[in-house]
Amino acid sequence: MTSKPKYAGLGIAIGAVLGAIAGVLAGNIGAWLAIGVAVGILIGMSIRRRAVECPECAAIHRTHEIARQLRRES
Repeated sequence: MTSKPKYAGLGIAIGAVLGAIAGVLAGNIGAWLAIGVAVGILIGMSIRRRAVECPECAAIHRTHEIARQLRRES
């Protein structure tokens, strides 16, 4: 089984950085950092891998996953 990427953590980190920058500029780091983290959570939840829609694409993706697993095992 392969691990799926975790974009929520990346979104939180980006939001925290943007919130800290906005906080320094506005002079109220605590409030803006909290807002930045909230926005980061939303960004992280919106960035996801899209599901495969057509059967031909699904077959190609399965063969790629099998090839990756074989390369990892050898």
